[in-house]
Amino acid sequence: MTLAERETQVVERVPKQLFVGGTWREARSGAVFKVEDPSTGSVLCEVADAGTEDGFAALDAAVAAQPSWAKHAPRERGEILRRAYELLMQRQEDLALLMTLEMGKPFAEAKGEIAYAADFLRWFSEEAVRIEGGYSISPNGQARFLVMRQPVGPSMLITPWNFPMAMGTRKIGPAIAAGCTMILKPAQQTPLSALALADILREAGLPEGVLSVLPTSDAGGVTEPLLRDGRIRKVSFTGSTGVGRKLLEQSAEQVLRTSMELGGNAPFLVFDDADIDAAVEGAMQAKMRNIGEACTAANRLYVQSGVATEFARRLSERMGALKLGRGTEDGVQVGPLIDAKAREKVQSLVDDAVGRGARVLVGGSAGDGDGYFYRPTVLADVPQSSELSTTEIFGPVAPIISFDTEDQALAAANDTEYGLVSYLYTRDLNRALRVSEALETGMVGLNQGIVSNPAAPFGGVKHSGLGREGGTVGIEEFLETKYIGVGGV
Repeated sequence: MTLAERETQVVERVPKQLFVGGTWREARSGAVFKVEDPSTGSVLCEVADAGTEDGFAALDAAVAAQPSWAKHAPRERGEILRRAYELLMQRQEDLALLMTLEMGKPFAEAKGEIAYAADFLRWFSEEAVRIEGGYSISPNGQARFLVMRQPVGPSMLITPWNFPMAMGTRKIGPAIAAGCTMILKPAQQTPLSALALADILREAGLPEGVLSVLPTSDAGGVTEPLLRDGRIRKVSFTGSTGVGRKLLEQSAEQVLRTSMELGGNAPFLVFDDADIDAAVEGAMQAKMRNIGEACTAANRLYVQSGVATEFARRLSERMGALKLGRGTEDGVQVGPLIDAKAREKVQSLVDDAVGRGARVLVGGSAGDGDGYFYRPTVLADVPQSSELSTTEIFGPVAPIISFDTEDQALAAANDTEYGLVSYLYTRDLNRALRVSEALETGMVGLNQGIVSNPAAPFGGVKHSGLGREGGTVGIEEFLETKYIGVGGV
């Protein structure tokens, strides 16, 4: 089988309809929208385009299924997740190819995301049986306190295009483990991974109505009426801070539980005493994971003046050697950006920095040919006043800004409304602890360029979000606490 034939096969295998109440069906309006391959600009397929009526059909199914699903034995919920984990890993190659086609990331990296996504299912399959309560005696000894944990109820899950499988499992995993029914609204650019995941969960034994998946070209038209309906009790969103604010406003009307993983502007600090080889390797991971299209991407590289020139030289060599191309091709390390608008934004940010005095060490322009490619780029002498310092880049651009003192680095790193993640390279233990504590972010990568792990709490502070996903606290977002006072004991 040729690669082209295999690409056609993996796309054809994915259901293109809405998944509502355990059934695949067309949108009520009959509408569809196109899914594009960002490496060529060509159309991969068409999928059903959900509207408001479809949203309410999914909500009706979720509400109807909630009582029985909440009573499912925790072990049974965990076993469903475990089976789904195994199916994802069995089909890792095909699912990775599907993701590469609709999102653009290199095939090897897509395989890594499938494993990462599957691990959320495995992690929460184990957490399902660890939902605990409590028993205690009142201070005056006259009563007993019982504390139990119960599912929040029907939940709206909204995922982005940059990690189309992992962001789905990071939300679906704890919701299933906690006993919540769900409606998943995937990003318009990458619905195929979500639809494939829904079919795997169905195959793994997830009961009808527990999960619905609504691809749509009209996100607001589908989600806002559901949030204002009153029967949705929880919203989990990953995406931009701007959209997050709108969802918080809409959620306020019905006082919904919310968790928001929003934008980032991650600082990457390298001190004079750092292991420069390790720092460059960490910068490559933190900057170039997912083509730089990640909220955790290193957005501002602050390097102490004593090592700034050498760091920039080594990073430029590594970035300049990366192979740009279609993610299905052998050896490709950098795929296309998601669309033309994304590439235009990246070019605009680079042009602004250069116009303010930054120097292009490597890259600095769009790639050749079809698709939305942008060359890996390193900029030196980037002024703090540039838009690159305040805007989430979401592309393969590494701006280097030098600093002299620790206080200067901390002041610059914290000078942002965002607070998702920061990175720090130093061999001084006291500095490592001191700076880690002072950084205003929800996560810190200390001498490492990747912080994401299903077993760790993922989330930010300030305008980067509310709540945490993953770790032992991830399931808490889908549980309510109920207290029962027992008197006359």
